[in-house]
Amino acid sequence: MTPWLRLAQSYIGTKEIPGAQHNKLIVGWWKWIRAPFTDDETPWCAAFVGGVLEQCGFTSSRSAAAKSYLKWGAELKEPALGAIVVFWRGKPDGPFGHVGFVAGRDKFGNIMVVGGNQNDAVNVKAFALSRVLSYRWPATIARPVSGLKSLPVLASDGSVSTNEA
Repeated sequence: MTPWLRLAQSYIGTKEIPGAQHNKLIVGWWKWIRAPFTDDETPWCAAFVGGVLEQCGFTSSRSAAAKSYLKWGAELKEPALGAIVVFWRGKPDGPFGHVGFVAGRDKFGNIMVVGGNQNDAVNVKAFALSRVLSYRWPATIARPVSGLKSLPVLASDGSVSTNEA
């Protein structure tokens, strides 16, 4: 398991705080990527990914936009454990996206992702492969074994995430 996936998993359970208070971890991820936000209401999936990468010694995209990761690192043709995965949100060619870390697959053929701002929290959710725009890997690290069948099978009821806003 990659150090960045291990760190991302350690944050599972982190949630937004409703109201005027803000979760200090989420605000900290904004600081790690040098974004101007100081709240936990602004969509923060890219802050989570970027914060984790920065804590592990990588320069992230340093952007609040999930789709900024389409140009980050090296592209993988297939998923790999720990790879960054970029999804479209709304429509494939639209401006909105979602980003997280590949954690496995489920028995239904979905990809399992550790991500931030998934129902306002860090958790593991299933995503349809049809939403994937790209798999990314740190350019300075040797490319891993990849392919859906190389991923561990994680528990899932087969329900997929459809909107992470």
